[in-house]
Amino acid sequence: MIDTLDAILDDASRRLAKAASDRRSPMHTPVVATGDADARVMVLRAFSEWSLRFHTDFRAPKVGVIAGDPRVGVLFYDKAENVQIRLRGTARIERDGPVADAAWEDGTNFARRCYLGEGPGTVTQTASSGLPAAFEGGEPTDEELIPARSNFAVMLIDLTELDWFSLSHEGHRRAQFDLARGTSRWVTP
Repeated sequence: MIDTLDAILDDASRRLAKAASDRRSPMHTPVVATGDADARVMVLRAFSEWSLRFHTDFRAPKVGVIAGDPRVGVLFYDKAENVQIRLRGTARIERDGPVADAAWEDGTNFARRCYLGEGPGTVTQTASSGLPAAFEGGEPTDEELIPARSNFAVMLIDLTELDWFSLSHEGHRRAQFDLARGTSRWVTP
C-alpha cells in the first residue's frame, strides 16, 4: 500500500502516462465532464507535465461549452487495482497550430475519417455513424481527407487538482493535491 503523498503523486503520474500510451490500460478512456454537467468517455491521447490531450470534432457541442466555461473534470478508474483518479482543470480547444497539426499527422487515415461525417449530435432519420457511405468500414485517401482537417481539433486540459482514491480491504486511502499551488493532504475516504 502506498503510504506517502509523494509516492501517490508519482503513482498518479505513472498511471496517466500509461493510460495515454497504452490503449489496453484501464484508464485509457476516462470520463470527461464539462461545465454544463455533461459527461462523456474520451480517449486519452497524451499526458505530460500535468496536462492532458484529447481529440475532438470542432463541431461538437462541448467545444462551445468549453469556450464559455473552460472548467472540466476527468475521472479515471482502474477496476482491477481499485484506484480512482479524479482531476479538475481548465480546458481549451485548439483547431490550428503545432499541437493540433502534429496530432492530425499522427493519426491514421482510418481514424481521421471520423471527421468527414456529419457533426456530433446531428439528428438523423435512421441509425447512422454519420460517415459518408463510401467510408463506412473503408479508409479514405489523403486527398479525400482534406475537408476533414477543418473539423479536427485537440482539447487540452491544464490540470489544477488531483484526488487519488484507493479501495482496499486493509483500509481505503485518499489524498488530494492542489497542482497549481503544489500542496497536498490526506483526507478520509
